[in-house]
Amino acid sequence: MRLRTLFAASILFSAPLLPAVPAFAQQQQGQQWFVPPAQGQQQQQRPAQAQQRPAQRPAAPAAGQRPPAAVVAIVDIPEVQRLSAAFNQVREEIERRRAKLNEDLQREQARWREEQQALAAARASLPAEQLRARERDLQERITDAQRIFRDRSRAIDQAAQAGLQQIEQALGAVIRQVAASRGVNLVLPRPLVIFNDSAFDLTDEISAQMNRVLRSVTIPPEGAAPVEAPAAAANGAPPPPPPPAPAAPARRN
Repeated sequence: MRLRTLFAASILFSAPLLPAVPAFAQQQQGQQWFVPPAQGQQQQQRPAQAQQRPAQRPAAPAAGQRPPAAVVAIVDIPEVQRLSAAFNQVREEIERRRAKLNEDLQREQARWREEQQALAAARASLPAEQLRARERDLQERITDAQRIFRDRSRAIDQAAQAGLQQIEQALGAVIRQVAASRGVNLVLPRPLVIFNDSAFDLTDEISAQMNRVLRSVTIPPEGAAPVEAPAAAANGAPPPPPPPAPAAPARRN
């Protein structure tokens, strides 16, 4: 049973909650110096999808044997998410981290603008070599800070994915359990169904059972988001430890 396609769109909490780290330093009118390269427009890099686990499927009927008659039910995954205590825990934490990242980014951008304006004001009075040195220094600091903000954004994505995986596993088990208790052998997502009788809808029962099974999940702390396992891990080799958290961009005098 695969829930990732339906679940991932919501667990990442929509585009406004995952802002790309924007490139700084729009060129000032008449100033063409020390503007940092766009670096591919600094678009947010979403983490690679976690390695897919093979789905466990029931044994196919023997050759010439007819499959069992379908006993169908439906479930509204977005509604289960809305009612899930674990899902709301992850959503609120990721929103908090995104807001903090955005605040830090705006504060850093304001500092860069101030330093650019100071350099522009001193342009006529500074020797050319000293001016170029200060421009290079500012450009290097901007580039380093942008890299750090991209790393922080990627770490937030990884933390969201870690929470998603725990919720997805629990939800899959709950859906199978509830379906088995009802004698159901085929569960469809509600968006695929044009019309159904309420007796076919397992959403409320699954939501209640989900909150009994999983009230909260473990979210990696900031600066310690999991690293995607390399290919060697699939062959039994242990994954490397996560890299240390990047330091906050320091202002040079």
